Amino acid sequence: MMWRRMLSVTIAGERWLRRRNCLPSGIRVLCTLKTDHAYRSLKSPSLVSLDIPDIWDSNIVCSDFHSFQASFNRNMGRRIDGLLVAEEIRFGIATEVSRMKASIGEVPGLAVIVVGQRRDSQVYVRNKIAACEEVGIKFVLTELPDNCTEDEILNALTGFNKDSSIHGILVQLPLPRHLDEGRILDAIRLEKDVDGVHPLNMGNLAMHGREPLFIPCTPKGCVELLLRSDVEIMGKRAVVIGRSNIVGLPASLLLQRYHATVSIVHPFTKNPENIAREADILVAAAGVPNVVRGSWIKPGAIVIDVGTNPIEDPSCENGYRLIGDVCYEEAVKVASAVTPVPGGVGPMTVAMLLFNTLESARRALSFI
Repeated sequence: MMWRRMLSVTIAGERWLRRRNCLPSGIRVLCTLKTDHAYRSLKSPSLVSLDIPDIWDSNIVCSDFHSFQASFNRNMGRRIDGLLVAEEIRFGIATEVSRMKASIGEVPGLAVIVVGQRRDSQVYVRNKIAACEEVGIKFVLTELPDNCTEDEILNALTGFNKDSSIHGILVQLPLPRHLDEGRILDAIRLEKDVDGVHPLNMGNLAMHGREPLFIPCTPKGCVELLLRSDVEIMGKRAVVIGRSNIVGLPASLLLQRYHATVSIVHPFTKNPENIAREADILVAAAGVPNVVRGSWIKPGAIVIDVGTNPIEDPSCENGYRLIGDVCYEEAVKVASAVTPVPGGVGPMTVAMLLFNTLESARRALSFI
């Protein structure tokens, strides 16, 4: 088989590949595509810029375990502070929103539809409202009861799809069981699908050589944390616990786009603990409190805890507290770095939602 010996990448993508010595032997850059936008508050480059030909090296036998551990332990602490990283990103977004308002008199607009009174959903919505107010993004909230009909949600979506002042639409998941989640998410206008849940966005995320309009916010936030923590993803063994459409599945797809070797653990997986313990990067997104114990973690691994589980606690202001899918107290004794709950992935998810909404407004308003 003849492999193509030339590669088209963006300027930022070429730099990313060259820094990591990832351009295979004999491959030369054919052309540089349109330069990445002058404003970028994120470390992650475009996905297409990461694409390189799959040329297998017949000399590969196994990797040196100690060199893997050394790369993970370098400049890594015990706690990955998502609050701090998210604050830096929000500052950049606020600056850009102010520039947009001063230049063209417009600001990005985000609409959120929430159904029912789930505690975790209420927490997420409150955080989104506060974050939008902080950065200057217009926020519109539609609240519907648990027993609402699909048509009520679809009517709200139709209005937001047509509203030119709304650049991002998010339906807070999960929805009550009587609602057809797929039908509702399909109704979101593709150009406003800032949570990246539309099938076309998900399909482009999965396909080599394609670029989704939006990457789902939580997986995007997880990878951004890894990049900002100087964690090398390429060539590492990643295990994602959970395969939901909003976190587990897109997280596994995104890690593959960064050339990790990815395994997924789900409820029917045999010996999940053994599989998880093979991971250099472990992403826990099962939605089960403390399911990942210290014995599940490979010494020196990076652990990203996506879980946000409300636990009754009368001593807390709201009568409950949030814990993750990972037993943090055990994980920190084994892993080289762990995201806490709260204060880890959660703030990053909101920051990525703001970023995607800003990017959507840029496209709609032709704002450079």
